[in-house]
Amino acid sequence: MPHHHLSRAALLALCAAISPAAHGQHPGGGGGIGTGSRSNPTTSNPSPSYTPSSLGDLGTRGIYLSGKVQMEDGSAPPEPVLLERRCGAAYRKAEGYTDSKGRFSFQLGEEQGVLADASFDTVNSNSGASSSTAGNAGTRANNGPGAPLKTTNPSSPGRSLAGCELTASLAGFRSDAVNLDQHRKLDNPDVGVLILRRLANVEGSSISVTTLRAPKDARKAFDKAREALRKGKSDEAEKQLQKAVELYPQFAEAWFQLGLLQQKGGLATQARSSYEQANAADPKLLSPYLPLARIAVHEKKWEEVADFTARLIKLDAVDFPEAYYYNAAANFRLKKLDDAESSARQSLKLDNAHLFPEAAHILGIILYQKNDYAAAAAQLRDYLQMAPQAPDAAQVKSQLAELERMASTSPAGSAGAPQQ
Repeated sequence: MPHHHLSRAALLALCAAISPAAHGQHPGGGGGIGTGSRSNPTTSNPSPSYTPSSLGDLGTRGIYLSGKVQMEDGSAPPEPVLLERRCGAAYRKAEGYTDSKGRFSFQLGEEQGVLADASFDTVNSNSGASSSTAGNAGTRANNGPGAPLKTTNPSSPGRSLAGCELTASLAGFRSDAVNLDQHRKLDNPDVGVLILRRLANVEGSSISVTTLRAPKDARKAFDKAREALRKGKSDEAEKQLQKAVELYPQFAEAWFQLGLLQQKGGLATQARSSYEQANAADPKLLSPYLPLARIAVHEKKWEEVADFTARLIKLDAVDFPEAYYYNAAANFRLKKLDDAESSARQSLKLDNAHLFPEAAHILGIILYQKNDYAAAAAQLRDYLQMAPQAPDAAQVKSQLAELERMASTSPAGSAGAPQQ
C-alpha cells in the first residue's frame, strides 16, 4: 500500500474520532447547576451515561444511604458535591448531591437531584460500542466520554453492591471511600463522614473563590437558579443566573452555569461568551475549560483547542483524560507530533475506564507517521479491543493488517515507509 493511502485513510478516521459527536454530546455539553464541579475521573472527575441497565439496579432498590461530606478543615463544601457509586473501573453511578451543609440522603438508583453531565456518557455501557456510538448505548443516560468497557455490569439482583464503594466526586480533590460490599436494605443508612482532601500539585479547583466572595443578593439569585433548574424550570434558572452576574460580574460559577443553559438552548455564541466570562473571572476554575475546548473542536480551531486543554492540564494534570485526548488531536492537526504523542499516551494512562479509546487510534497514526510500524499496530489493536464496535472498526482493521505486513517486512518493524 502506498504511504499516502494509509495516511489519508487514517486521517479521515481521525476526523471522525475527534468529532464532538463522537462522545454522543454537543460540544461543550454539560450538566446543570450542581454538576459543574464533577470531575471526570477516569473524570472527567469530565467528560459517560449514568443510567445502568434496569436489571443492574434491581438489587439496590430500597437501600438508603445517608451521611456527610466535609473539607479537610471540617467545613462543609461551598458547593453541592456529587456522590457516586463505583463498582470497579467500569461502572459509575451518580446517586445524589450534598445540601448546603454537606449532608446527603438518598435511595440507591433513584438519582435524586442528579442532572445530566457531559463527563459520564458511556461509563456504564457494556455494549462494547466505542464513544463514537455512545449515543446508541442503551444503558447510558447521556454523558461523559464514552467507550466500550471490558467488564459487564457488576450489579445483579442479590449482589448489587458487590465490589462497590461510595465516594464524593470533586475535581482536584479525592474523598474517602465507603465500602458498600456488605450493605443491605435493613442496615443503618448512615455511612458516616467522607473527607475531601485536595490533591497535591493541583492548582485548579472546581470551587471558585468568586463564589465565596459573592454578595448576599447575588448568591441568593444563584441558589434560586439552582433550585429552579432542579425542578426543570430552565427559563427561571437562566433569569436568576443573569441577575446573579449583573449583581456580581465576577461570579465565575454563575457565568459557567449560564453558559451551560445557553448552549443547551442552542445559543452557542452567547454560551462561549459566558464561558469566557467565567474563565476571565477565575482562571483557576476548572469547569469552563472543557466546554470551551469542545466548542473549538467543533469549529476546528485547533490552536484554541490546544490552548484551552494545555491550560486545564496545567491546573489539574490528573483528573481530565479528555483534555489530554483533545490536546493530542489538536497538536496532531498542528503537526506537533511529539506533543500529540505525549498527550495521547497520558490520556491512555489516566483513562482507566477506557472512555477515550480514540487516543490509542491517534497514537497509532502518530507512530505510523514516525515509521514505527510495530508500535503503531499495537495501538490499533488496543483501539479495536477497547472499541470493537466503533463505526471505523472495519477501516482500522484494514489499516492494522497493512501495518502488520509492513512491520513483518521492515527491520525491527520500523525501516521506513514503503515507496509509491
